[in-house]
Amino acid sequence: MKPEQIETYRTVAAAAGVLATLGLFSVLYKENKFYRLFEHIFLGLAAGWSAVAVWTESLREIWWDKLTGVVETTGVVTEPGRWAYILLIPIGAMGYMVFSKKHNWMAKIPMGVLLGIWSGQQIQSYWTVYGPQMKQGMLPIVPTAFDQVIARSDRTPELAAVTITWSQAISNFLFVFTLLSVLSYFLFSFEVKNKALKQVNVAGRYLLMIGFGAIFGSTVMMRFSLVIDRMYFIWDEFLMKRVLHIG
Repeated sequence: MKPEQIETYRTVAAAAGVLATLGLFSVLYKENKFYRLFEHIFLGLAAGWSAVAVWTESLREIWWDKLTGVVETTGVVTEPGRWAYILLIPIGAMGYMVFSKKHNWMAKIPMGVLLGIWSGQQIQSYWTVYGPQMKQGMLPIVPTAFDQVIARSDRTPELAAVTITWSQAISNFLFVFTLLSVLSYFLFSFEVKNKALKQVNVAGRYLLMIGFGAIFGSTVMMRFSLVIDRMYFIWDEFLMKRVLHIG
């Protein structure tokens, strides 16, 4: 393609991106046909991309290449084919029997296989996921270096592992108290008559709300970053560079 054709193509692509952005953001005003048009375009593109991605990133690597084998361009076989993988075809085809009123019971077979494999993997990976979290929740709350408020930068790794300063002890105490109070709030959700435990439950509820508020705030900031990125695209990439030819 010629340079001027490339520039024309980039301008058209940028204009299409601007229209799509404005069309999708128009739903903030109200539901309209302009938004519906670009919503269906987006869903169509996503469906087409997903169909290709399922083959290129999943089925081809973990099933087809193992079934037929992998041969380099030089003719060297790097992975032999295994014919047993062909047995996955009828198992996978049973999943589509859910659309048949007469044979929809067959769809339960691959679903049961998947749920069984998933359950076994979850039991196996449970400790890998939650074990470190339980270990990290057991933090020392008593300082060992009474003459240090904050950690010194010249400490060796061995000394840092056994030295707990005042700031670290306070931080660890807040973490452990938050962990225990939130767990108490969920475990003792019924009526509690003990006043001390009731106060701990109330503290857990407030700390939980603080955590949810922080998560919500970070989510809002992430959404604003997406909006700012699209506004930057409209203003700088399209208007300034493509329309006004500035910059």
